[in-house]
Amino acid sequence: MRLHRGDFDAETVYDDDPVAVARRFADAGARWIHVVDLDAARTGVATNLAVIEAVCAAVPSRVQAGGGVRSAEAAGELLASGAARVVIGTAAVEQPELVADLCVMHRGRIAVGLDARGRDVAVRGWVESGGADLVELAGRFADSGVAALVVTEIGRDGTLEGPGVGQLGAVLEATELPVVASGGVGTLADVETLHNLRAGGRALAGVIVGRAIYEGRFTVEEALAAVG
Repeated sequence: MRLHRGDFDAETVYDDDPVAVARRFADAGARWIHVVDLDAARTGVATNLAVIEAVCAAVPSRVQAGGGVRSAEAAGELLASGAARVVIGTAAVEQPELVADLCVMHRGRIAVGLDARGRDVAVRGWVESGGADLVELAGRFADSGVAALVVTEIGRDGTLEGPGVGQLGAVLEATELPVVASGGVGTLADVETLHNLRAGGRALAGVIVGRAIYEGRFTVEEALAAVG
């Protein structure tokens, strides 16, 4: 399922078998698969943990999972389910000390999801403003032990209108942490643009693509070939 600009009233279901989808991605050569529990992102209740566990068991790819992870217990459950890395979103804004604790407990397996409209960070499934500036917040995690920052431009997510290059460049300049881009990718040219993006003398660590692949704009194989 995909949302359009984070709107839960504008969702599209592309496939009702996430395990089969994950297998197709893995067979196409995807080394990482990004999974979000959208229900948990909104409510904080992990209702799809069994599904994520099934995905992790079905593929050789590393799974990055998130959505509603607002406690050490929730993060631990996702890691125990087989996820290689857990993304903390709302809690990273509201409880930064939780991120620090998790990075000690699960070294190298915690990422922070920074979801923003421009530079205004949103929380709780993107329905509320977190009252924080994206670039300033990115800088706060410099010494936290976080494995990566996953940056999503909410205004572009699910639109296929192209990524927020300026937003991503500002984050790259603000931190030395690996940065993974999410939101707006609609063409192979967008993938190549993000692959070639340089700011602060650095490049992105990865790109998350969803709708463009589901709708056949390009394949996983083509995206991997585009980034060499």
